[in-house]
This record gives sequence, C-alpha cells and structure tokens, in this order.
Amino acid sequence: MANSLSSGEGANPAAPRVAIVGRPNVGKSTLFNRLVGRRRAIVDDTPGVTRDVREQLAQLGDLQFNLLDTAGWETAGGEVLEARMRRFTERAIDASDVVVFMIDARSGVLPLDEAFANWLRKRADKVILVANKCEGRAGANGLAEAHGLGLGEPIPISAEHAEGLSDLHEALARYIPPMAEEEDEDDKAERAALAKKEGIGPADAPIDETPDRPLLLAIVGRPNVGKSTLLNRIVGEERVLTGPEAGITRDAIRVEWAWKGRAIRLVDTAGMRRRSRIDARLEQASVADTLDTIRLADVVIVVLDAADMLEKQDLTIAGRVIDEGRALVVVVNKIDLLAEDRSGASKAWRKLRDRLQASFAQVKDVPIVGLSALNGRGLEKLMPAVFDIYGVWNKRIKTNQINRWLREMETLHPPPLAKGRRIRLRFMSQIKTRPPTFILSCSQPSELGDDYLRFLINRLRDDFDFPGVPMRLTMRKPDNPFASRAKKQR
Repeated sequence: MANSLSSGEGANPAAPRVAIVGRPNVGKSTLFNRLVGRRRAIVDDTPGVTRDVREQLAQLGDLQFNLLDTAGWETAGGEVLEARMRRFTERAIDASDVVVFMIDARSGVLPLDEAFANWLRKRADKVILVANKCEGRAGANGLAEAHGLGLGEPIPISAEHAEGLSDLHEALARYIPPMAEEEDEDDKAERAALAKKEGIGPADAPIDETPDRPLLLAIVGRPNVGKSTLLNRIVGEERVLTGPEAGITRDAIRVEWAWKGRAIRLVDTAGMRRRSRIDARLEQASVADTLDTIRLADVVIVVLDAADMLEKQDLTIAGRVIDEGRALVVVVNKIDLLAEDRSGASKAWRKLRDRLQASFAQVKDVPIVGLSALNGRGLEKLMPAVFDIYGVWNKRIKTNQINRWLREMETLHPPPLAKGRRIRLRFMSQIKTRPPTFILSCSQPSELGDDYLRFLINRLRDDFDFPGVPMRLTMRKPDNPFASRAKKQR
C-alpha cells in the first residue's frame, strides 16, 4: 500500500496535514465538521460510521491546514473490514504532520485507547492528546485518567459545543505556522503607486492565475457494484476502502486528481438501494449525501454490474441524474463475466441500450462504457467518454442559428391551431448551458402542447448534435408593446 494520500476537496497540497484519530465513536467526525466549518462527515451515535479517510481544508484562528477524518482504530487483524479500516487510519497517520488523538472523557480511558496510545507512542513527537465531551463535570474522571497514557497533557474540549478550541489552537500552533496577514486596501494602493514610480508596468507585474474549477465527477450506483474499486483504479492508488462487503462506503469521499492536465474532483458515494428497503437512519443519511453529490456534480457515472445490469434500481438512479440535469455516463463493470459468452454478451448490450432508450426517451444516446475496475480492462475508454459528454453538456448555440432553424421548423412542421388561429413561434434563444436550456417565445404558450415541445427538443438534439444530455425548453408569451400605452391613456 502506498504511503501517499490523495488530496480531498478543497485541500491545499502545500498546507500541513492534521489527522484526527481515536477508537470508534469518540467524536472525531464532530470535531472534523466543526473545524472545516460545515457538515462534511456523517455523524451518528452508531460506532464505526466513518470508514474511509476524508480530507478537507480547515482553519482554526490564524492556522490553516488539511484536516483528515479517519475510521475508528481497532485491533482486528487479517483481512476483515475492521483491519482494512485500521490500515487506512495508520496510513493517514504516517502521512500527517500532526496527529490529534481523541478519547471520550465521559467513557474514560478504555483498553482500546491504551492499545492505540502504545502504538502512537513511537510517534509521540507529533501527537496531541485531546479529551472530548468535557462539557460539565461528566468528563472530569476521564480527563484525569488520560494523563496516564504517556502522551503529554490532555486538552479538554467539547467538539459538539465548541469548547476548548483555543487550547487546541495553542497546541497546533507549535507545529503549524500562522497564515500570512492579508494586505489591506491602503497597502495595495501604496504598492501600486510605488510600482508606477519605479516604472513597473503590467507586463512586469506577477500574474495571479486562478486555475480552472475542477470537473466534479461523481460515481454512483447500487451497493457492491464496484464504485470504490473503480475510483481506486482511475487514480492508480488505493484511496478508498474496498472489499466484498456491500455498503462499505458511507460518506461521499472526494479525491483530487488530474487527467491530461485537467483538474478533476472524483467523488465516491454510498450505494443506493430502493427507498422501500432503506430503514436505518444512518443509511438514510448516506443516501442523502449521495443525492446532494448528484445535484452538485458536472458528470455522473452510474455503475452497473454486468451480471445483473437491468435492475429497476439502476434505471431509478440514472433517472435521478437526468432529472437533476447532470451529464450521464453509464459504466458496465465486471465485463469479464460476459467474456465467455460472446453471443450472450451482445444480446445483453442490445437489451441494455434498448431499455435505456425506452426508459429515457428524452435523453437519446447516453454513452455506455464496458470495463473491469478490478483489472483495468476497458478503462482507457472511460475518461474520453466523460469529456465528450461534458463538452456536449456545455455546448452553446448562437441565437441567429437557432432562429433560422426555428423558421425552418415552423415551415416543415407548423404548430397546432389554437381557437382557430395558428400559434406563432416568434423567437428562441439558449439562455444557459449545463444542461442546455432554451426559451421559446410564442403567441399562445399554454396551447402549444407537450407533443410539439418534444418534437422541437428532439429536432434540436439531432440538428445541433446534443446526444446523451438532458435538455430544457421553457416557453413564455411575448410582452404586449401596446400595454404601457393603454395604461397611460387610462
């Protein structure tokens, strides 16, 4: 396993890394959310909620750092899930500059805390001991017991109530330099005047280039179809936890990556089961996190299992992506299972395409990529398909082109009659991209009918080459140019 960790969302590669560690259910994710300033990690009373390592840029006072939320440390060995989680946590510790070791002061020091402290003692020079849940008097005994762990003076805090953070700041400041103070407007004006006096022109001045926003690429699907394995295969390292158990991923884990120089933010999400089967509060939170990811994504990869790729839930997930207006790529994983029966594989592919077409008539020609996340077969086709559909999703058509096309459509296929009069199609314009959205000005919008709107959208898609992306077409009635005059005459 590599010792490096990929940066998470908003992480600054140059900033120090601070890992929050401890046994399960001591409040690590609560402190993580507190320091990053928003709810990023799922918090629940159930032990072992966090399983992967989540990284986010955080700030405490004048200190800025990359903060890592880790899985609860346990002593299990072998290849069971808990052992794999522990190895991820230990990997995060080795890759961090500072380690915040958290105990639950209300529960006191447990044998698992002592075992973890013994392991951490070899790295004591970068460990800060924190006793959480010290609000009130309930944590006094646990705080006293923490002195015996041999990791220095414990810092009493309450992550939930934001108590003790000033002491935590003081401890972190021994490892992390403060941020440089921002230059105020007077300083900027003085520096500009000095530059002008010295003859420094715009060509000599340093250029502050802002890199392009990363493309947000979400990976979604049913549980155990290979989403996490696919992410690891794409980035080329074991970044998220994988295994035969269904539902390993709970949080949406973001990984910064680049493909041919283009910044990409990959997001691994929790598997989505049918709503009728979701009964646990924790799973509901995981699914809500996945749905939020879909809403914010640019391109969404829906992963299917080649052995069972026509599940109704697969179509439900793909339908959610389309309804949100996101660009969609369908990935059929585990194609090795189809390799032995070529005729059966061809039949399965045709059936998949036909069912996608029948289910989503409003989105024709969704790209489908077959691959094996386990051995990388077919992976080279994935990113070109992602960027092809992303380009279509961002396409813009000039207004004069659209209106020439609209006149042609009005001639070839006239709008229906309404109250004995032909509906006039006056003007059309593309008002936004992502997804492509058009507005049509016509004389009687309410009478135009869904059938004619579908005809226009389908012809737009074919004539201007918008395959595989959702499109929006709204109508409005043009303003009456005589309305203001009539109002004045009254």
